[in-house]
Amino acid sequence: MGRKMTIRRAAWILSIMLGILAALFFIKAYMEGKFHSAGTLREYIAGFGMMGPFILGALQAFQVVIPILPGFIGCAAGALLFGCMGGFWCNYIGICAGSVIAFLIARRYGIRLIRLLFSSERYERWAIRAGKSRSFSVLLFLMILLPLCPDDYFCYLSGVTGMSAKKFTAIILLGKPWCILAYSVAFSHVLWA
Repeated sequence: MGRKMTIRRAAWILSIMLGILAALFFIKAYMEGKFHSAGTLREYIAGFGMMGPFILGALQAFQVVIPILPGFIGCAAGALLFGCMGGFWCNYIGICAGSVIAFLIARRYGIRLIRLLFSSERYERWAIRAGKSRSFSVLLFLMILLPLCPDDYFCYLSGVTGMSAKKFTAIILLGKPWCILAYSVAFSHVLWA
């Protein structure tokens, strides 16, 4: 049992260190103006060559966990760089991973973290609605499905409900692709036209 605990603790510490490094990496790029538009983001990701799809996926995961830019900018950059389906997969995998990470962070650290990340007014408004909802799962699915909804916030909020990680992941995997695919198709047609 002691060895298992040591391995878990080492994995947890390594995850935190990698998360901090990724945060510093992306915050530095943000401060340098690399994320101000789809064009600047495209140039930034293109600079990584063959690692570009991984950087885009990591950035999309990061922007869910720490919302520093709207996700649709990443969708536009992905469509510009990798075409409709290539951009879709980079964005879908990254956003789904970030959503699950946000859920797990909220599950571990609770309501206090959510109140630090989001305004009290926003928390109270949505927490009350979620608490009164007989079917929070349906509400969550709709928020994830529809474009421009506060879905990053709902990932965190879901982490402090009684919803299981398995159910949350299923909702994300089934609800997320449609909006991302719509963005990918729209941006690839508009930007390549």
